[in-house]
Amino acid sequence: MTDFGKLLIIIGLVIAFVGALILIATRYFPWLGNLPGDIRIERENFRFYFPLATMLLISILGSILLNIIIRIFRR
Repeated sequence: MTDFGKLLIIIGLVIAFVGALILIATRYFPWLGNLPGDIRIERENFRFYFPLATMLLISILGSILLNIIIRIFRR
């Protein structure tokens, strides 16, 4: 049961770290949520925002970063 507790603490720290990265990224990269492929629909009583291009960019950069990390530690 203590292993499960440690796992929950690690997951919580990772989520907090990712949240801090998002806060820092929005301060230094204000264009990050306003890319041309992001879908934004604003009506009188309705607002919809789907950051498609931003998610694709983050996914590609994350995949590249993870591949580099895996290749470094595989040796």
